[in-house]
Amino acid sequence: MLLAAIVFLVVTAIVAAVAFGVLRLPGSLAARRLEKRLSEVSNRTEDDDKPASFIRSHAAGPLPALDRAFGRTGALAMLIEQSGTKTSPSSVVLASVALAAAAAIASLLFIRQPFAWAIAALVGAAVPTFWLKYKRSARLKRFEEQFPEALDLLSRAIRAGHAFQTAMGMCADELPAPVGVEFKKSFDQQNFGLPLKEALNELSERVPILDVRFFVTAVTIQRETGGNLAEILDNLAHVVRERFKILRQVRVHTAHGRFTGYVLLSLPAALAVALSYINPGHMDLLFKEHMGQMMILTAIVMQTIGYVWIRKVIKIEV
Repeated sequence: MLLAAIVFLVVTAIVAAVAFGVLRLPGSLAARRLEKRLSEVSNRTEDDDKPASFIRSHAAGPLPALDRAFGRTGALAMLIEQSGTKTSPSSVVLASVALAAAAAIASLLFIRQPFAWAIAALVGAAVPTFWLKYKRSARLKRFEEQFPEALDLLSRAIRAGHAFQTAMGMCADELPAPVGVEFKKSFDQQNFGLPLKEALNELSERVPILDVRFFVTAVTIQRETGGNLAEILDNLAHVVRERFKILRQVRVHTAHGRFTGYVLLSLPAALAVALSYINPGHMDLLFKEHMGQMMILTAIVMQTIGYVWIRKVIKIEV
């Protein structure tokens, strides 16, 4: 009887919990969506008790003194801003030092060759910078692909009777990142008192793309001399799209050269791995003898030079 009573109570509790969840879950989800919408409209977070500030904010690093030493307009700070990464110069420097130390220690433990620790430390220290450059190139590529859509939206908004500043605000609200984020920064800057020309010049500095410089120059000249800005933006969007079309055609025609470079770069490494399994004693001479190590180093240098040369040959500026 006691066991039956316990089972009855457990089953009753489970049924009641399921019924309560089914009845209350839609309302709680709707309330959560409403809260999220209101927070997006008000641009405030739940733990933000301070009044909104018009001062430009930057990510705080672990070493503020080092951040001040690098400055907000230095090369590293500009690289971080262009990559769209939420970090600081001091964080990048600390990561470079930590990776350099880890790579040097690993080389001393496993490789044990002269100057190997120095090369490993240089490679480890350069990893954060290369990662930021990769993020920047990927972000600029996405911006360049989305930029014609932004120009079309600006042109349509101007034809509808909106001012250029209002059209920039519409682009900031309607377009995804990174185009919307960058237009949002420029819109906020001129909205808080910065002249439009300076806000656009900062946009061209944050996004070092030729099309953006064309856009800034066209808008600046139009505001000084007059003209049909909507037609200018339409022509610029058409030029950008045509350039992308030609660039894709060039990539199709140079695909054979790029594939050749990849094959020539990976073939020696793949052959070395295969021979290490087929005849380990034959390959040990390359790693244990001084002459073999020098041959490996020479092969790596020549492979790198050949790959860079092939990339230069197939790279066509459009």
